[in-house]
Amino acid sequence: MLTDEEIRAVCNQGPDAVIALVRNLVQAFELQIAIHEARIKQLENQINTNSRNSGKHPSSDGLARTKSQRTKSGKKSGAQKGHPGHTLEMTPAPDKIVIHEVTHCQDCGALLVDQRPDSIER
Repeated sequence: MLTDEEIRAVCNQGPDAVIALVRNLVQAFELQIAIHEARIKQLENQINTNSRNSGKHPSSDGLARTKSQRTKSGKKSGAQKGHPGHTLEMTPAPDKIVIHEVTHCQDCGALLVDQRPDSIER
């Protein structure tokens, strides 16, 4: 950027020097504009490429969400009132029984080997 003193020095040299300075500045600005326009065009082309119009892999397209075509029924999700339901019942005669014995208390660490259980859970 030109300083005030440099601009005054050009003005003191006469109108031809001012015209030459202005032309040089305009030429430099036009060159910068052309460089920036080329970069903008390159970035726009880069943004507009996807797997359909280039050799890019589909996973590089990013997340493309489509709107669901299902219409809302107005009902809550899950089973509706009055539905009897289906629960997997426990079998009266299992194929295999696994006993998980507790050897010590989780809280205090006392041995429970000779203790009788308070309850049994299935």
